[in-house]
Amino acid sequence: MILGYAVMLLLSVLLLVCYRFLVKRRERWLGLLFVSVVAVNGGYFLLSVSPTLTVAILANDLAYLGSAVLLMCMLFTVMGLCGFRVRRALSLSLASVAALMFALVATSGLLPWYYAALSIERAAGFTRLVKEYGPLHGIYTVYVIAYFAAMIAVILIALARRRFGSYKMAGLLTAIVLGNILVWAMEKQMHGSFEFLSISYVFSELLLVFLYWMMEDYAPAKEVSAPLAAELALLEARLGEGEVLTAREREVLSHVLENHARKEIAAAMCLSENTVKTYTRTLYAKLGVASRAELYALLGRE
Repeated sequence: MILGYAVMLLLSVLLLVCYRFLVKRRERWLGLLFVSVVAVNGGYFLLSVSPTLTVAILANDLAYLGSAVLLMCMLFTVMGLCGFRVRRALSLSLASVAALMFALVATSGLLPWYYAALSIERAAGFTRLVKEYGPLHGIYTVYVIAYFAAMIAVILIALARRRFGSYKMAGLLTAIVLGNILVWAMEKQMHGSFEFLSISYVFSELLLVFLYWMMEDYAPAKEVSAPLAAELALLEARLGEGEVLTAREREVLSHVLENHARKEIAAAMCLSENTVKTYTRTLYAKLGVASRAELYALLGRE
């Protein structure tokens, strides 16, 4: 058991490092999700080697803190991949709910709300927290179900609105969410000593790194106004036979048509200015122009 948690903790740290180096476009919520998985697996590992009940409770609290934040970050990551913007009001609201959820769990050992009683048992050097659930324990189950339901709803809405740049991306994202739901449901029925969600979270991270790394050019295009969409359609109609714009190229083009400076585009898309310059040069070549002035002239702009 201890070795299993140690391996999961090590893998979660390595995947966080891989994310930092492999994924060019920094996603705030995805980055925080990776940190949360480290916290979850760190909590599980510390619990497995805890020498006292007090340390075990603190380790359990750490795992719950990571889990509460992880679910929020996973939802926001799914929303981003589906082309939905995470509004500040929503992020603040759900962060507050996560804080309240953690505060409830943190009463463990002090109040009989979440756990009515706690003790530890040790076997072969492995520490296990023996729990007697309190009257408010079911709130966390509702919390988890609500997040998973929201993720599925977001994916279905995105599919209905054709927001995915690739159906492979939609399928992989759906598999990640459904896989976590399945593992969580099985674990609820098994009541085993090992937390298999630690494996599920790490596997989900691996798939998300692969998804962002391999499909950066097929991320959902940002939302644009009707006039801008018409101009984009007009320009795409000028492309040569067999030529298409990737979603990332289309996003850069939309920023150019909105007259954003290269520095602004780089900041909005989390890219370097040199990368934006490369995208712009490729776009101009595809559209047969040499500058913004010529591009605007094609659209009849002054």
